Amino acid sequence: MTTKKGPIKKGPAAGSNSAPTPDELIKYYKDMLLIRRFEERAGQLYGMGLIGGFCHLYIGQEAVVVGLQACSKPGDTVVTSYRDHGHMLACGMDPKGVMAELTGRATGYSRGKGGSMHMFSREKGFFGGHGIVGAQVPIGTGLAFAHKYKGDGGLCMAYMGDGAFNQGQVYESLNMASLWHLPVLYVVENNKYGMGTSVERASASTDLASRGQPYNVKTMTVDGMDLMAVREAGMEAVEYIRAGKGPVLMEAKTYRYRGHSMSDPAKYRTKEELQKMRVEHDPIDHLRQTLIDLKALDDDGFKTMDKEIKDIVIAAADFAQTSPEPDPSELWTDIIVAA
Repeated sequence: MTTKKGPIKKGPAAGSNSAPTPDELIKYYKDMLLIRRFEERAGQLYGMGLIGGFCHLYIGQEAVVVGLQACSKPGDTVVTSYRDHGHMLACGMDPKGVMAELTGRATGYSRGKGGSMHMFSREKGFFGGHGIVGAQVPIGTGLAFAHKYKGDGGLCMAYMGDGAFNQGQVYESLNMASLWHLPVLYVVENNKYGMGTSVERASASTDLASRGQPYNVKTMTVDGMDLMAVREAGMEAVEYIRAGKGPVLMEAKTYRYRGHSMSDPAKYRTKEELQKMRVEHDPIDHLRQTLIDLKALDDDGFKTMDKEIKDIVIAAADFAQTSPEPDPSELWTDIIVAA
């Protein structure tokens, strides 16, 4: 099997065979906007002391997960790291249940015991949210093995950050997946900083996708701030994987606007760098302009959608704040799985 490495993929031109329809673009815009507004509200609740522990926001990276989930099918699985709220929403998990879990309430997806970094939904094929850096990658490889073993035609999308990509277990997973031709798409969300360390200081080679080549894994690099580019690359990747050709490693070059977590002031980068990314590369603004150019939505349409999303997020926050905390007896549940 040969590897594929080329220039960073940009989105297809409108009207090309691979271009999404206007209705699909509207849905993608709505999905990204929901993630953005949800995360903004989560940040506010954290500041109010209603979310405990750690909280890692996905603001700025929305195009990656929305673009790739557009390529998934029912029965596929997803696993990611602790920056996971956006992935949950993109998988179709209920914002109320996600927000309730963030606030540690009994109505949350993990009944208030998982918090921001550890929630799951077997129904939606979402297997976490993991707090140990890189630990989700071998789990994703195992999910891919299960797909192949059962012959269900599914695949696993295993997301990680550029910091996690330096972990040894990632390369053990790449080797095993390549040897066994497992149906897995490894996605490196390269947002340029692992906690507070730039990728240039942490990685001897900043061409992260090329690291799949020694394992005979097909590799791709994509502009993770461009939803249509992510979607186009994702369609190519899942077609390759579903054809039984083995795993794909995709590096999505993206950017987070907030600190690594809510406790991070992000002083390791300049205000000019952040402002440049917001003004020139924001994925939501970029897709909004595309919709305007296509005349798919007018000002009234955008205003209606903005209000709809705002209402969803407000309802989720209200639901979370009015839900009960877990009963102390929950300390003794979910400890042992019966054979």
